[in-house]
Amino acid sequence: MEKQNKLIPSLAKGFKDRRGKELALKKKLINTIEQVFINYGFEPLETPPFEKSENIGSFLANDETNPMSDVFLFEDEKESLTLRYDLSAPLSRFVAQNFRDLIFPYKRYAYGDVFRQEKADSARFRSFTQFDADVIGDANEAQVDAEICNIIADSFLNCGLNKKQFTINISNKKILQGLLAELKVEEQKQYRVLKSIDKLDRIGPNGVSELLKEGRKDKSGAFTKGCELSNEQVSAILSFLNLKKIKELKTNLKNPLSVEGVQELEELLEVISYGNNLELVKVDVTKIRGLSYYSGFLVETNLNFKAKNAKGKEIELGSCASGGRYNNLIARFKGADYKGSGMSIGIDRLLYALNQLENVKVDTKQPVLVCVLDQKYIQQYYNILNELRTNGIQSEIYLDKNKNLKKQLQYADRKKVKLAIISGENEFNENKLVIKKLTSSKENDQIFINRNDLINEIKKLI
Repeated sequence: MEKQNKLIPSLAKGFKDRRGKELALKKKLINTIEQVFINYGFEPLETPPFEKSENIGSFLANDETNPMSDVFLFEDEKESLTLRYDLSAPLSRFVAQNFRDLIFPYKRYAYGDVFRQEKADSARFRSFTQFDADVIGDANEAQVDAEICNIIADSFLNCGLNKKQFTINISNKKILQGLLAELKVEEQKQYRVLKSIDKLDRIGPNGVSELLKEGRKDKSGAFTKGCELSNEQVSAILSFLNLKKIKELKTNLKNPLSVEGVQELEELLEVISYGNNLELVKVDVTKIRGLSYYSGFLVETNLNFKAKNAKGKEIELGSCASGGRYNNLIARFKGADYKGSGMSIGIDRLLYALNQLENVKVDTKQPVLVCVLDQKYIQQYYNILNELRTNGIQSEIYLDKNKNLKKQLQYADRKKVKLAIISGENEFNENKLVIKKLTSSKENDQIFINRNDLINEIKKLI
């Protein structure tokens, strides 16, 4: 018989297993954010992780020659399927398919894993959880977009961040599109120009300048072909990126489309001022967003602190909540033409940041352990277990009959179980139980109770 080669247990780069406290915190974030969305009047929606490739589109693509290079694509003889790269593209398909049954404006929230073929690092994954809120339908755009900003603010605050720890940056795609038209940048180049500017936070002005000209070589030696703009065009774009205030934008931009974008920002800020979150919002025209379907309002929420990777090196976390307005995404489908605006919270990236702060607590109560001292009383042990669980007390029974009490308590200690219930022949004969307090260092770390008082006594101790 041939010797079988053993597999090496390893995880693909860009993916992550989670357990214990980290997973408990992730679930807490999801529950907290979901309650915010419900309070805002949004309703839940779940869509499958796969979509027809033609429906999901190629709005993420970096490589124009291979528009599906940034997604996980699967093809057979019947159809082409793509793992969703966000939750907005599936939403657009759902609305177009079900618009007769929906009430507009349709306010929906959704969460789930999305998948991207991109370079992974400590805070960037190829599979990650997003939590979305979107508003679809005809409505006052400034009010809708303000709702998106406010829901980000309340979600972050409720998750444990304070107002100094994050900034909601807003922009409008029309502003830069108007400038590019003014500079006579060819239409087929404009998306690549926008994608290059979107990298400003990561590669700086010099890196963006290289991408706008002939191209850029990164630290790994990989070369990205540039947009081949003239020096005058690049200089004008970089000067534009230094404009920080609405007043500066109004003074320096004359193109009608740019002016329209600035006016939309002013209207948005006015609506936000009616609430409590204006101080959290800042205009930043360098925020472009990588997805090509955005048509106006853009939002990107950045944390105002750095995190450390597994090697202890400080890293930039990037955006933890982003989105914008997409007025043409649903119009791709026959018979449907609805405006939309929304945002996504990156749950895994936010989780990574909150783990660094260590100021968000989760309840990680471990169950009560029912120890098994004698197999002939196994039914009585299960009676105890069932009574605990029926009363909503987390509990488990030790499952290995070959381990003595010492081994069972060592197991409980490793799991940080607070209480162990110990009962043998004497206790059962006298209708008694022993509760051992495993986290106590005192000598009287165990108490004797009447069997009938089990639930009341346990509740006093947990």
